[in-house]
Amino acid sequence: MKESSGASSLNPSEEESLWEQIKSGDEDSRERIILAYRPMVFWLAKKFRAPYNSFPDLLQEGMVGLITAVDNFEPERSNKFITYAYYKVKGRMVNFLQRSEAKAPLPVEDEALERSALDFEIDIDSMEWHISLGEGLLCLPERERDIVRSMILEGRDAAEVASSHGVGVSHVYRLRRKAISQLRGMFS
Repeated sequence: MKESSGASSLNPSEEESLWEQIKSGDEDSRERIILAYRPMVFWLAKKFRAPYNSFPDLLQEGMVGLITAVDNFEPERSNKFITYAYYKVKGRMVNFLQRSEAKAPLPVEDEALERSALDFEIDIDSMEWHISLGEGLLCLPERERDIVRSMILEGRDAAEVASSHGVGVSHVYRLRRKAISQLRGMFS
């Protein structure tokens, strides 16, 4: 087995036979495929050079990605499983790292805008600011407008907003940063 590249220890005909058995519901074959491709998860995790305390969680996310890849793979499409699994595992690891970094404090400018939004909720007399914000939000694309409204004005969690929009948490943060930058440009 070429552990450095994460390649499977199975020969092609053996792997093809295992996929046929998996289609008929054989759990032992499923487990053999997972174990054969497990070194790829470790190989990819090393490539990320994640902090020591995050490494076990990164491996776990990679294994979940591998299991998901095994469960969703369709051999009849004539694609190679290693390619399919590689992207599933890598994507799962990247999403984990982005989620774990999202726990970091907000950049100063984002905190200031959120405080301004909170001040707005408390100081109802600032109708001029309210009208300006409303006009500014209307100038944003719909998805960005919804994200800013949900996260800043309604105070919803990024994961909740991501789930309701069908996107990743990291994408929600990117859209929010872009929207805040556009609003800043409008107000300055």
